[in-house]
Amino acid sequence: MSTSHDRHDGQPEWDAVRAEDDRYLGWRDLTVWKTAAGRMMVTLARQAARWIGPYPVLALTLLIGVALAVALTAASVEIYEAVAEADGIAGLDQPVLQAAIAVRTPSLDTAVTAFTNLGGPVVMPILAAVVAITLAIRRRQVSPVVLMAVATAGSLLMTIVGKALVGRIRPPLADAVPPYESSPSFPSGHALNAMVVAGVVAYLLVLRQQQWRTRTATVAAALAFAVAMGLSRVFLGHHWLTDVLVAWTLGLAWLAVVITIHRLYLSVRPADRPQVA
Repeated sequence: MSTSHDRHDGQPEWDAVRAEDDRYLGWRDLTVWKTAAGRMMVTLARQAARWIGPYPVLALTLLIGVALAVALTAASVEIYEAVAEADGIAGLDQPVLQAAIAVRTPSLDTAVTAFTNLGGPVVMPILAAVVAITLAIRRRQVSPVVLMAVATAGSLLMTIVGKALVGRIRPPLADAVPPYESSPSFPSGHALNAMVVAGVVAYLLVLRQQQWRTRTATVAAALAFAVAMGLSRVFLGHHWLTDVLVAWTLGLAWLAVVITIHRLYLSVRPADRPQVA
């Protein structure tokens, strides 16, 4: 027997349910897992939820996610060192920096510096908090704040661990645009945090957007912001290209982990509203 959840005709009752429930991405039910690995995770999570409840399961998956963040960072360090020793992609660092120096102008330097400051350790957390709190108030849900807090905490941890393990020196000050920075160069915290924060914002927005064109534009805008933030770090001579490339990779990987954790929570949480027949 068909239900309104199975229809694609935009009936009012379907839209009403979707508007209040983050489990739907367009017409896709995020609690339906298509892969065997996904179904296995949900089965284990549901079994655990019967014993300890859904919220302890969420806390446990968050701890596992943090462990994965550290493991991803350690793995990226090993890959980076192997590539650097082979003079592979690291061979692009100096040519790209010289190309950036060649196109700098005082006005362009000022504009890019103003933009890159958005991804700094002060402004970016404020922007993330404002967006998350605004969405939480509008939706009367705490999940935007929780997701953003987990995502930003993980990206910060990955940045700290990566810098501590590698300790790479930044480009020479003579090739950089002030104000200068002295912390280790690998990975780029600006690029990593921008990818994660923009990704979480895009994810939260597309959960409530009905049109695929709107969702595509949202994801494209988030990606463009993250890419521009990373390139700004190279343009200003504050990071090598490989610092940014690895930061983007780490950010995307951590974002996938955070979204998976959220989907697991949606799959095991108690039913809080009746389904439309």
